[in-house]
Amino acid sequence: MSNPFQRALQRLPQGSRQLFTAVLYGLAASLVAVAFQVAINKIYWASFIYPLAKAPQLFPWISFAVITVVSIISGWLLANLCPEAAGSGIPQLKLAFWKDFGHTSSRVGWVKFIASSLSIGGGMSLGREGPSVQLGGNVSSIIAGFLGVAKQNKRTAAAAGAAAGLAAAFNAPLAAVAFVLEEILEDLNSRLLGPVLLASVIGAFIVHAFLGAQPAFDLPRIDEPTWRAYLLMPFSAVLAALSGVIFQRGSLALRARSRTWRQLPAMWRPLLAGWITWGLGMAVYARSGHLGVFALGYDDLSAALTGGIFWKLALALLVAKLIATISCYGLGGCGGVFSPSLFFGGMCGVAVAGLGNHFLALNEADRTLLAVVGMSACLGGVVQAPVTSVLIIFEMTHQFALVPGLLIAALVSQIVARRCNHENFYEAILTQDGHDMAHVVPPRDLRSWQNLPISAIAHFEPAVISGLEETTCAAILEKTPYQRYPVATNGKLEGILLRSDFEAAQKEKRPVGLVPAVTARPSQTIRQCQVLLIESTCGLIVITDTEGGRPLAVVTLHDLLRAQAAISEREG
Repeated sequence: MSNPFQRALQRLPQGSRQLFTAVLYGLAASLVAVAFQVAINKIYWASFIYPLAKAPQLFPWISFAVITVVSIISGWLLANLCPEAAGSGIPQLKLAFWKDFGHTSSRVGWVKFIASSLSIGGGMSLGREGPSVQLGGNVSSIIAGFLGVAKQNKRTAAAAGAAAGLAAAFNAPLAAVAFVLEEILEDLNSRLLGPVLLASVIGAFIVHAFLGAQPAFDLPRIDEPTWRAYLLMPFSAVLAALSGVIFQRGSLALRARSRTWRQLPAMWRPLLAGWITWGLGMAVYARSGHLGVFALGYDDLSAALTGGIFWKLALALLVAKLIATISCYGLGGCGGVFSPSLFFGGMCGVAVAGLGNHFLALNEADRTLLAVVGMSACLGGVVQAPVTSVLIIFEMTHQFALVPGLLIAALVSQIVARRCNHENFYEAILTQDGHDMAHVVPPRDLRSWQNLPISAIAHFEPAVISGLEETTCAAILEKTPYQRYPVATNGKLEGILLRSDFEAAQKEKRPVGLVPAVTARPSQTIRQCQVLLIESTCGLIVITDTEGGRPLAVVTLHDLLRAQAAISEREG
């Protein structure tokens, strides 16, 4: 039954309705992102800044207790209530956008908010931007459902909410639009550009209203950098991009390995990451008085951009922060990778500037430019979204003189990242979780899609019945909801068992018969298999390794229609 809001919304003309919903998505997502940012800042202030100022001699033990408690709480939430809320949130939102039409559950949202706020505010070396994107997409998807939007039509809400969340997190609306189009929609000409752009602008207005219009990093006025900075710029970009490569490979390797640890359940792995972070953070703090290893590290990054970090300290912070972030993400922490990537890159730039100053006389503008170039290069190397990596630094600093250097950084980082990693960080996470995005994200036109192999839309690991023994068939039918089942004997396909035929045969106490199976090879195109699917009497194609051989996958009419609907929606 529709609620009053749904009925009122349906009375509006379609154009007005789309405008109203985009505004609503932007407002809700940006408010959640601002609340998330405020929660992190309050927790960090109460956990680190205040104890350090009031009881410096007790600070190491207070910080240890805090990071222990928040790690246990977030680990319990993620392990017992919502495992899909772990990590950055951007890969999960992208998967939901394409696989579930943008629909996400409310549990993901509130578990993500609590676990990420505690984790990041409590000192874990992770970022707030990825969770802000997921939270924005989540709350917009929920609001879309409240407004009566069908599940299959929630992609607009998810995309608009993601853009508003990132715009509010970084105070960078243009970069938010570019990121959603580059990374989530994978189409800079998407028909969703309008709602995404509008929601992103609203996100910027909301963060200005509540937190102010200041950039994320305060930089001194940068005059025209000298040729010496541009001479060192490729070195800064390469080092920063390589640090991003190390982070990606290290995090993925630890993430895969930790899942095989039987002695350490998933609930306790964030605690191990918290202790590693605390040990590294306190080691750096004891020698330098800097807290950059903990949480976002923006205070130390801002100091580095204004010349307040010596190059040797920058290297120490880089190594410690890199190990801590790999531990936090690889061991199942709840937070993003934007902030750490910016930190890695900034410290790489400071280190290059410090070392280069021994050979070349660099001025303040040169040193700042090298640090900013490192930030852009590392972020671009991790997410492999060059437009976003340029715009986000420009909007965060409000310095036009940085743009030529940022463009060079984008070019260098893409060369390094694409040579070292075949996928960006988010795609690699989804691949590690068993999701082949080539089978999820549709191509941009119907002709290209029809020329894909049928394996691109097939359902692998189907429920195959071995033989026709009544007890075996009954057990499989009871455990699964399907209506058609491939039957194989000794690895050879025999035919298709229909649930209705099996139930009728049981009632009539007669042997059950099989429907002839229509088969195809994995390499046959979707265009070829469309005809076969029409010819099939049961609306099912079995993908086999050889003619009449072992069943590998199945394709139904529903799979075909669902994929065609996704293509039509993408084409607009």
